[in-house]
Amino acid sequence: MKFIKKHLIYIPIATAAISLAAMIITGYKGNLVNKSYTLFVNDLNSNKVSSVNMNTSSKMTVILNDGTKYQTDNPHTDTIKETLLLKGIDVKDSNNGPISETIPQAVFGISLIAIAVIYITQARSGRSSVTSIEMEDFSKKKDHVLNFDSVAGNEEAKESLMDVVDFLKNPEKYKKYGARMPKGVILYGDPGTGKTLLAKAVAGEAGVPFYALSGSDFVQVYVGVGAARVRSLFKKAKSHGKAVIFIDEIDAIGVKRGNGKNGSRNDEKDQTLNALLTEMSGFGEAEGIVVIAATNRLDMLDSALLRPGRFDRHIEVSLPDIKAREKIISLHLRNKPHSIIDIETIAKKTAYFSGAKLESLINESAILAAKDNSSKITEEHVEKAYSIIIAGHEKKERSHLKDEDKILTSYHEAGHGLVSMILTPQDKVSKITIIPTTKGAGGYTLTIPEDNNYYRIDYLRNRIKVMLGGRAAEEIIFGKDKITTGAEGDISQTTDTILKMVAEYGMGETLGLIKLSSLGSLASGYGNAVIEECKKLIDTLYEETIELLTENKKTLEKIALELLDKETLYADELDEIMREK
Repeated sequence: MKFIKKHLIYIPIATAAISLAAMIITGYKGNLVNKSYTLFVNDLNSNKVSSVNMNTSSKMTVILNDGTKYQTDNPHTDTIKETLLLKGIDVKDSNNGPISETIPQAVFGISLIAIAVIYITQARSGRSSVTSIEMEDFSKKKDHVLNFDSVAGNEEAKESLMDVVDFLKNPEKYKKYGARMPKGVILYGDPGTGKTLLAKAVAGEAGVPFYALSGSDFVQVYVGVGAARVRSLFKKAKSHGKAVIFIDEIDAIGVKRGNGKNGSRNDEKDQTLNALLTEMSGFGEAEGIVVIAATNRLDMLDSALLRPGRFDRHIEVSLPDIKAREKIISLHLRNKPHSIIDIETIAKKTAYFSGAKLESLINESAILAAKDNSSKITEEHVEKAYSIIIAGHEKKERSHLKDEDKILTSYHEAGHGLVSMILTPQDKVSKITIIPTTKGAGGYTLTIPEDNNYYRIDYLRNRIKVMLGGRAAEEIIFGKDKITTGAEGDISQTTDTILKMVAEYGMGETLGLIKLSSLGSLASGYGNAVIEECKKLIDTLYEETIELLTENKKTLEKIALELLDKETLYADELDEIMREK
């Protein structure tokens, strides 16, 4: 029934199109010649006319004695019929047009009226195709029903959301204390950390309808449409009683409003945001509606949206720590056939993986197991999937690679690996390979970083040296005039890190403890000085990297030669080389 109501307007549109086609077909007289009224009069005077078909239309059909037919103008005079009858001509007269013409005309007219009536009715009830917003209750779909047991990790975020669930379940309990239900909750954090899953879990735990929308659903070219859709959304939500509305990527409509200068103002987005602010202020806690929004950029949102009474709670959904990663991996392995897998080791290796990336890791492992026709997912499949996600698939066809390129790649990756093992032993080097990948890398060094909430300046300086280790090894072995473009990605990462140290983290001398991005238009005056300091620091760290690799040149050569022989070295083999050193 809902489907019929939604698509009712297409019925009169279809009948109008069919009747119009019928009118065109019946109105086409391809085999009749059109003659002037003067020629008809000549035929009439010559007694050549056998019969005449005439009606209210502008033409009449003339049939001659020899069977020839043609059309001529209908004069519509009072005497034309009498004149024809006096000459003994058979006259077929009809006040209406032929039924083959009148029926399509009538249907066409009725269809146009029906289209107008349906459109006006839908517009008045808020179901206009332009301003309406589709709301589908995902809680009715069994495969979408979740609870907090279905979401691993994010214990702090779940604890904050449990209050909202309790509010929805037991509003009387909080009414006793005069407590107000939070109208809105903002979930913010890196992409893939489980913000949408948490919103679904809130609805599943509370047993209320769950409506998921995206900020882009409100963004339209025409001014006013987005605001109308916001109003339509809240009107429908109120009619459903208790509900959770989830707006993903709310920064599409909730960004800080412009002041109109330099063309920065966007009337459509401003009107949409104003409508959202008004609607959120307009409904009360008694209605039992909670709006949960998700964003990757909390700093971009308008302050009016974040104030108490709108989005009362701001909950960070962070990347999972090692214990949370263990739970997430176990959760995704739960319904998959697998052998005994060391989940703790995998959790250690996947530092800074989001929940979505961990799900992708297990899914990729399952795909590899299926391709191998294996009865279960093994640790080997997980290891291979881990390399695929980090660096891409290994290229199968490598016969075109030159020996010269292999040697250069070996020393380049050996430089990265050796500097890392000496300066950052806490970041375990698990693998060095010179096998090219589908992501464009000629080879790569895979390190497992420690879980850290912040980094010390000495660690960042050492990380930069690790990134410069490849270029430094090339210069030591092949000379400065033989360096290659292979270090482009390393230089890009190094530049980003050194710039943040000097301009954002307060670790430089030019700005001291001033953050460059917070200076606005004043920042331009410091640009050259910041670049000069960054270059000076990079040059110093590069020289120290050259010195370090020169002192350990024999070990560098040993790792490179082993790579040429085996193509891939793993942690135990690298540890053996370092022990010999």
